[in-house]
Amino acid sequence: MEQNFKNHTRFIKGYHIVLSIFLLAGFVGSGVNLFESFGTDNLYAASLLVVLFLCCIMLFWFARVFPLKAQDRAIRAEENFRHFILSGKPLPAGLHIGQIIALRFASDEEFLELVKKALAENLTNKAIKLLIKNWKADYHRV
Repeated sequence: MEQNFKNHTRFIKGYHIVLSIFLLAGFVGSGVNLFESFGTDNLYAASLLVVLFLCCIMLFWFARVFPLKAQDRAIRAEENFRHFILSGKPLPAGLHIGQIIALRFASDEEFLELVKKALAENLTNKAIKLLIKNWKADYHRV
């Protein structure tokens, strides 16, 4: 399938939906179990279940965020290098990481003009992506 603005986001149903629901249901269930175990011998075990689900939710979050941050740094370096090849200068310091990440989808022919426009008008990453006429696909995003 050819990548474009409408289908470029990465969405994995098993991770984003199924695992999210399981973790949320487990956390709510462990909270109910903890509440019901006050005054019983199961208070310690119920507390551990709540802590375990909190740890799993944090792991779920960080397992997604850490690779994305590393990939964002790589994209910034790649686009800085591409800008240097095309213009002989590094990317302007005024661009923020979201703009740089959006610019990676622009073809070389429109890249420099979009950089100037993004900087001058402080465009959002969505606005930059909508301005791209010749989409350069990125199938390797985490």
